[in-house]
Amino acid sequence: MTSIIYIGMDVHTTNYTLCCYTVDSDDAFAVVNVKPDYHEILKYMERVRSTRGGNCDFICGYEAGCLGYSLYHQLAKHGVACIILAPSTMPQQKGKSIKTDKRDAKNIAKCLAFNLYSPVYVPTAEDDAIKEYIRMRDDVKADLKRTKQQIISFCTRHGFHYEGKSRWTQAYFKWLDSLVFENALYKETLQEYLALYYTLDEKIAVYDARIEELAHQKRYEENVRKLCCFKGVSTHTALPLLVEVGDFHRFRTAQHFSAYLGLVPGESSSGEKVIHTNITKAGNSHLRTLLVESANSYSRGVVGKKSKVMKDKQGGNSPEIIAYADKANERLHRKFYKIAIRSKKNVAKTAIARELSCFVWGMMTNHISRAV
Repeated sequence: MTSIIYIGMDVHTTNYTLCCYTVDSDDAFAVVNVKPDYHEILKYMERVRSTRGGNCDFICGYEAGCLGYSLYHQLAKHGVACIILAPSTMPQQKGKSIKTDKRDAKNIAKCLAFNLYSPVYVPTAEDDAIKEYIRMRDDVKADLKRTKQQIISFCTRHGFHYEGKSRWTQAYFKWLDSLVFENALYKETLQEYLALYYTLDEKIAVYDARIEELAHQKRYEENVRKLCCFKGVSTHTALPLLVEVGDFHRFRTAQHFSAYLGLVPGESSSGEKVIHTNITKAGNSHLRTLLVESANSYSRGVVGKKSKVMKDKQGGNSPEIIAYADKANERLHRKFYKIAIRSKKNVAKTAIARELSCFVWGMMTNHISRAV
């Protein structure tokens, strides 16, 4: 009879800690530290196989982290069953104040054996490449935001305050160019900040054009067009949803999808007393951020009134898709104002993001005949 041996792998860039576990004997054994090389894992498996008589199969697993999908793909190419575990779904260890690589590897192995985890979805090579490109663009966008803050802070430190309506307009840049400093080096410093701003801004424009080009590929175009029917959802929101989620049908309900994004409230219960806490923030933080940003658009405009921009975005979709999106947009618009009146705006944004995610799931799984 073939036995199954679960190998928990606590992986770092400097070393891997490996531990075997079998359900039959409830035994963790063969704990070793090896170099961070998948060949070492293959050698380890052969050593264990020889000591167990050769009649065994292996299932390996490691927590999602700095290695991404690289180790998974390396092992999969050699026919090794490998699973990436979502850390937020694994049970907390008792006595966590004592934390070692060996304890972590053993915990991973036991979670594998008793199915005490949710697996991380592994995207296709094409989806992963697009995901990395979009996140690179977002990193540059964060650099641009930081540069803007540095320019404002620099001007403030030297006693200059812009009195116009809004910054980063032609009028604002004209005002920056007109500033006179006592020391010429100050002016040079400001010009260097502005040069950096223009460089980053131009890069982002190039990246955005490339993302639009990627979104028009046959496998993405139709679904991107559908998702853009929602208020606040652009190509830059729709395409990451598609490439990072992959198959929306792997979520049984809309609520399961919201939980994956960490947009559902936590719960603390004792006896008959149930207390709902802040959202869990478990799962995909990047997509959660994008949907919260999209939800902010529901704070603007008139309920039930569709702008020309929205009409253009919805063009080319079927009447059923447009009707579903319109129903969602009106419902979320009303709900935003209702929550914002009695609570904080950020609470309203988060609540709308959660419900928007449910409508997104409905759109992508063709549950458009009924509301979430």
